[in-house]
Amino acid sequence: MLIARVIGNTVSTVKDERLVGRKLMIVRQTDEYGAPQGKPFVAVDTVDAGVGDLVLTCSGSSARQTNQTKDTPVDAVIMSVIDSLTVDGKTVFSKNA
Repeated sequence: MLIARVIGNTVSTVKDERLVGRKLMIVRQTDEYGAPQGKPFVAVDTVDAGVGDLVLTCSGSSARQTNQTKDTPVDAVIMSVIDSLTVDGKTVFSKNA
């Protein structure tokens, strides 16, 4: 699993039929403090995340293990919206802050 921030969304009217109705979000991996790392990538949103949310993602064959993505051509999925992060006993992120 990777921590990432949702930075945008995509619109695609022509796509594989198994992706119809799926929300495709642009995410960028972050470190445990929320600092951006790496290149943005597209992930199927299974939890109704929004732009700005800090989320947990997974990729590869694990991305096809959710009820919504089973047997679909996906390589990344958003599977959780993070409420808070605590590192070394200190809260470094809180969604409600």
